[in-house]
Amino acid sequence: MPETNPAPCPHYRQCGGCQLQRLPYPAQLRRKQSRVEELLGGFGPVSPILGMDEPFHYRNKVHAAFALDARRQIVCGIYQPGSHAVVPVESCLIEDETADRIVQTIRAMLRPFRIQVFDERSGTGWLRHVLIRRGFATGQVLVVLVAVSPIFKLQKPFLKELLEKHPEITTVVLNINDRFGPVVLGTREKVLYGEGWIEDVLCGFRFRLSARSFYQINPVQTEKLYRTAVDFAGLTGKETVLDAYCGIGTIGITASERAKQVIGVEINPDAVRDAIANARLNGLRNCWFTAGDAGEYMERMAADGMRPDLVFLDPPRAGSDERFLRSLLRCAPGRVVYVSCDPATLARDLGVLTKGGYRVKKIQPVDMFPFTEHVETVCLLYHQKKDFISVPYEA
Repeated sequence: MPETNPAPCPHYRQCGGCQLQRLPYPAQLRRKQSRVEELLGGFGPVSPILGMDEPFHYRNKVHAAFALDARRQIVCGIYQPGSHAVVPVESCLIEDETADRIVQTIRAMLRPFRIQVFDERSGTGWLRHVLIRRGFATGQVLVVLVAVSPIFKLQKPFLKELLEKHPEITTVVLNINDRFGPVVLGTREKVLYGEGWIEDVLCGFRFRLSARSFYQINPVQTEKLYRTAVDFAGLTGKETVLDAYCGIGTIGITASERAKQVIGVEINPDAVRDAIANARLNGLRNCWFTAGDAGEYMERMAADGMRPDLVFLDPPRAGSDERFLRSLLRCAPGRVVYVSCDPATLARDLGVLTKGGYRVKKIQPVDMFPFTEHVETVCLLYHQKKDFISVPYEA
């Protein structure tokens, strides 16, 4: 019989977020290890998965949806899978406890301050969501109120009471989302208190985080993930590094102290602005970030006859696209470090790269999301040709 564990969370069945909650944590790690070995073992040996010592309350980002229940009482929590029905959740075993307490405080303050939650059926109400980010290293807290209108009645007394109850809050932002659909955040923002962003420390570097910044939600495991990726890279200080899908620059900046230069490419201009700010924040002069499609950028490099020494590849869950992989094979950097959040799409992409001349050297799974089915993997690839000489590339 498989190992089982009584689900410690009362919302387990309704929520659906922690698919492996009935398995003890060691059994979860064995399950993920087996999955990675099954999908990737044909490319090379898979190292033992890197798990957590304390796999609880690791999420530094908490998103709470608000709604009215059948008795017209305000509830907040998460959406039930496949619907917009809100499952009331007061505390979560994988979410940051400080963030959970702030969410519950905001819920309790809504009626006294005559704040109505948004009803999708009638189109009435004001508050849609609350998003909270906490820097685990700095303790700084960002609170984002997502509403349908920039008009915030009783704003000053509301903020005064919220900050009195939670002095750990560093900044509060009002995000305007007046559109129907699944997207949580709108494109307009108004800073109500503080700077509008917080900072956190990762692998010895400081990073500025705004409401829409992409930042790994498990800082403890992210340190292991990025240090593994940089160690796999084997940098000597002479290399030109391309950080594809660079986001706010976390991997590239982490690698910068061991590289000659780092070029980061990201399709999201907001993330690129954060990456540039993060490079300046850390006083780095060998990092450049640009907005654009990673595949197009690689094609331009290939057409110019340029080639980075190493490429960090950290694509979305869907994996890399064919255009980028084709461009990568044309540039043929000597080494590629692929950071994947889905071993299935990683296996697909490794199939393309190995047919194009690469060999998988190392495979390291990392458990970024305990109690869920997800697993991250870092993979090192070497090009089998020996006569490649790096050509410096001007960003």
